[in-house]
Amino acid sequence: MARKKVTSSDVAEKAGVSQATVSMVLNHKYNVSFSRETVEKVENAARELGYRLPGHRSKKENKKEKLIVVFCPTITSPYYVLLLQGIEAVANERGYGVFICNTQRDARLEEKYLRMIRAMAPQGIIYACNPHPDYISQVEEMARDIPLVIISNKEKISTVDAINQDNTEVGRLMARHLLDLGHRDVAFITPPLTRRQWQRSKRVDGFVHEFEKAGLAGHVIIRAADESVDRRNPRTDSEYSMGYALTRSLLEDGSRFTAIAGQNDMMAIGAVDALQDARLRVPKDVSVIGCDNIFYSGIRRVSLTTIDHFVALKGRDACDIIIRKIDTDNRFGEGIRPTSVYNIEYNPKIIVRKTTGYARLDKLEPTVEKNG
Repeated sequence: MARKKVTSSDVAEKAGVSQATVSMVLNHKYNVSFSRETVEKVENAARELGYRLPGHRSKKENKKEKLIVVFCPTITSPYYVLLLQGIEAVANERGYGVFICNTQRDARLEEKYLRMIRAMAPQGIIYACNPHPDYISQVEEMARDIPLVIISNKEKISTVDAINQDNTEVGRLMARHLLDLGHRDVAFITPPLTRRQWQRSKRVDGFVHEFEKAGLAGHVIIRAADESVDRRNPRTDSEYSMGYALTRSLLEDGSRFTAIAGQNDMMAIGAVDALQDARLRVPKDVSVIGCDNIFYSGIRRVSLTTIDHFVALKGRDACDIIIRKIDTDNRFGEGIRPTSVYNIEYNPKIIVRKTTGYARLDKLEPTVEKNG
């Protein structure tokens, strides 16, 4: 026969008090005064009967629920898929579950998830991108209570554990490779350069600055997608389509360039297809370089020159920091545990493949059919 569930009425009867008193004592209603004797009677009766408040879990049960929350702007981009794979690999090894908050680059969704965090009670939080500028102070405050890591651009939030990415250096490295191959007139294609996605501008700035150092100020065409793109729900082919469309617009405008740099690999692959559809050869006519070194870039038929900044390892490191902080919290009591801030940064490196070559100096005549 199933054991009868213990209720607050049973506790009240055993303690010799009212049911309302049981509720107020066990819910710690400190605005109501009870004698020490009454409090002890209620707590002892509840303990002896094995009564727990509805919705409350014991500490032992809570320790079993090992959850890490990840804020991610999209789950359609190969870059973020790589990052999540790194996070989940470490989490699974250590017995943690991962809950992904897909913000879709929508500030309202990000705010909604931030409001839900307390109820979810995760052991740790990872931001797979920079927090929205409006919520940085809230994230910093949250990091004081919950282990939190941001995978971010270098030197943006110094008080929070971070896996840093110097996007200025990434852009510089892309530009230097093209300059070394003799490219003097180039284009840089990118998703929208918005306040929310300020790290994209860092990569562009590094690229442009390297050309300026070479005495080629004004020789870089920046072509960015419209801001409305970031307000749409991303598709699996969104970045590829952006790269293709922006490259077509450059060709239709008659812009002069011998190389194209893509903000990421998928945009660069889109650029390659647009160039080939215009009967231009890559790299003989136009060189193309991307960034992220995703799986598709290494496929033999693509063989995209790119920048590797070790995306999957960043995900692993972020999760490892979270678990280290959790383990430290479990070993030390509140107020006496050591304080530390982790900052990890990988040096990016260029992966030279078949889409970049020496600049062609004679005038190109692409074949582009204009829409409409």
